[in-house]
Amino acid sequence: MPRFIFDTACTLNGFLATKDHSLEWLFAVPGAEEPDPELLPRNVSVLVEGSHTYEWVLKNEDLVAHPERWQTFHGTRPTFVFTSRDLPIPEGADVRLVSGSVADHLDAIREAAGEGDVWILGGGDLVGQFADAGALDTVALTVAPVTLEDGHGVLPRSLGADRLRLREARQAGPFARLVYDVTQPA
Repeated sequence: MPRFIFDTACTLNGFLATKDHSLEWLFAVPGAEEPDPELLPRNVSVLVEGSHTYEWVLKNEDLVAHPERWQTFHGTRPTFVFTSRDLPIPEGADVRLVSGSVADHLDAIREAAGEGDVWILGGGDLVGQFADAGALDTVALTVAPVTLEDGHGVLPRSLGADRLRLREARQAGPFARLVYDVTQPA
């Protein structure tokens, strides 16, 4: 059974992106362009993104014009993008545009993952839907030495201390790395 892993970078004050969904703040941090490979989840066979994350990556990396760049990060792994809009797909990319609730697509995501894990890249509300559906096993945060006045929060849900178990806390260059195991509600 695949594990569902939310692994992301965030600001010191808990934002994933600016109000306009930009991640530029992250790439202004020295070392963010070439993250430590030890920070990335292993055994991932499926990626899941929200439409804003997907669109930002498409635009920032110019992936529609340069679809060969898709492979650099995503590889050949299926990528489920939750959206209510029709979005462009880079040529040759295994992108599956889905709409509706996370719960409606869990079986398809699990089937695509096979024996591998599922990496939920964002956004926060999407991750919250996985938590609501009982399909969130790990929250891993790479906290950047940056604050934003406002933006989109890491996880706009209440998960109490009874559901989060700290597995790891360490320094990773200028970042702090926190990894929590998530237990399901009783």
